[in-house]
Amino acid sequence: MNLFRLAGDMTHLLGILVLFLKIHTTKSCAGISLKTQELYVLVFLTRYMDLIVKYYSLYNTLAKLLFIGTSFATAWYMRYHKVVKQTYNKDQDTFRHYYLILVCFVLALLIPHDFTVIQVLWTFSIYLEAVAILPQLVLLQSSRNIDNLTGNYVFLLGTYRALYLLNWIYRFFTELHRVRWIPWISGLVQTALYADFFYYYIKSWKKHEELKLPA
Repeated sequence: MNLFRLAGDMTHLLGILVLFLKIHTTKSCAGISLKTQELYVLVFLTRYMDLIVKYYSLYNTLAKLLFIGTSFATAWYMRYHKVVKQTYNKDQDTFRHYYLILVCFVLALLIPHDFTVIQVLWTFSIYLEAVAILPQLVLLQSSRNIDNLTGNYVFLLGTYRALYLLNWIYRFFTELHRVRWIPWISGLVQTALYADFFYYYIKSWKKHEELKLPA
């Protein structure tokens, strides 16, 4: 565990908690993509299958359970809560996310980290996480109505990924590990998807203006 990874984990968790608290307290999920949230549920479930076969540490176990639990809770609120589900922008959340699932699963079968069930699922989760934010970004561009909490949530997710890239660079130079190209390339793709959002987020923050994305 190094500082970059710890900061990345904490930023990731903070982003998820910001979103969950926004939905729980305001009873609104306006501007949030349910499709992205359901993709994250699938990401965490498939990535943390190792919980049933191996114990690493208390921190590792609790963090994984927390990510699974909060992602499930967020998706449940948006789909089933009698008040929250009425605020969901279904007509704007139009990205066909099942294509992402299919393509990532095929890639995991063709280019896995290792040919075991758990490793294929882990590889699938890495590929899927890289593109899971796409429905959310498309929704924000179509609505152009981004409240502060939603903007902060997406910004924190992008910051988490950038910190994890620094974590991998640090480990490359300090540890005698073989480079794992699958998370490196997927992480670069994921960070690149946030680049446009980062530009407009920082621009609006500097000018103290409402965050808006171009159509």
